[in-house]
Amino acid sequence: MGTVELKKGVYWVGAIDWNVRDFHGYSTPSGTTYNAYLIQGEKNVLVDTVKVPFSTELLERISEIMDPAKIDYVIANHAENDHSGSLPQIVDRIGNPVVITTERGKKGLDRYFGRPFNYRIVKSGETLPLGDRTLTFLEAPMLHWPDSMFTYLVEDKILLPNDAFGQHLATLERFEDEVGDAVMKHAAKYYANILWPLAPLILKKVDEVVKLGIPIDMIGPSHGLVWRKDPGRIIQSYVEWSQGKTKKKVLVIYDTMWGCTEHLAKAILKGVSEDGSEAKLLHLRTNHRSDIVEEMLDAKGILLGSPTLNNGMFPSMGDFLTYVKGLRPIGKVFGLFESYGWGGGALKEMKKQLEEAKLELWDKELRVQFHPDADEIRRAVQFGRDFARKLL
Repeated sequence: MGTVELKKGVYWVGAIDWNVRDFHGYSTPSGTTYNAYLIQGEKNVLVDTVKVPFSTELLERISEIMDPAKIDYVIANHAENDHSGSLPQIVDRIGNPVVITTERGKKGLDRYFGRPFNYRIVKSGETLPLGDRTLTFLEAPMLHWPDSMFTYLVEDKILLPNDAFGQHLATLERFEDEVGDAVMKHAAKYYANILWPLAPLILKKVDEVVKLGIPIDMIGPSHGLVWRKDPGRIIQSYVEWSQGKTKKKVLVIYDTMWGCTEHLAKAILKGVSEDGSEAKLLHLRTNHRSDIVEEMLDAKGILLGSPTLNNGMFPSMGDFLTYVKGLRPIGKVFGLFESYGWGGGALKEMKKQLEEAKLELWDKELRVQFHPDADEIRRAVQFGRDFARKLL
């Protein structure tokens, strides 16, 4: 596919990565895009670049519209290499454009590339007159890196917020309304795995944007589809996710060695579901951790089960809890169960991990030695019932 015109003189010129399946431990079965935007006018601006293997693709798209050498400014909203990776190639092709970034952005770019650029450092509220258009910059530290910045095209009411409001999705469509409601699941997974730890900062930044009274007709994130039909929809979703809003939903997340923990998990699920709660059973080696985290976003209760291996929790549970601790999910209640052959240890380790993360723990636990008998299965069902009632 070629370029796509968002509004008159404003183009998507990014790259589509159809084949990437892992993004920093986040599964991307639908690939992703690296979005870059060209603003053509009295002064020409490129907003962000692409991952370095796709630099030729970016230059080819720009060349469909204009000679890249005529670009006056390159904006680096974020120094991470999926957005800044081809900056040296682009700068060399253009000549000597002004590279606009934040002070922290400059430090990151300097460390990545070890070469000088013709920098202009900007702060929140600064503007860049382009003759027929105006850009305004809004620093957004820790959304999701310290250097992150939003760029706003005033006359066209387009917000270009880099890693906020994105999705990992490779598609020939460029706008969310061309895909339909399926885009929201991709957006939720993206938020849950990348931006969830930053929830308080997101609420603060959204409030700041609202107070500025900035009208937004379109949002062009750095990954995935452009929001044009109802950009307020994704902003409101970010607010609700950041507020920790949940529904009557419980996840039973587990792994098993010889089936004993799985028997318990299924019995617990039965007990949870008896009061009408939405309940899901998620095996850790069948479901990718990033998909499980997306399911956690609107769940109120999380039940974790592990067999004991070498006096500790199963490796897949250790991997999952290491991942979850970094995300710091708010508004959840966690419950624990284990099966063991001799001395146990899985539950103790899981509990330690959750306590270190300062996550809310239910005070009841379930431990079963070897294969659960009929009475222990009944106890597991009751354990699930009691957990569901706890959430009410």
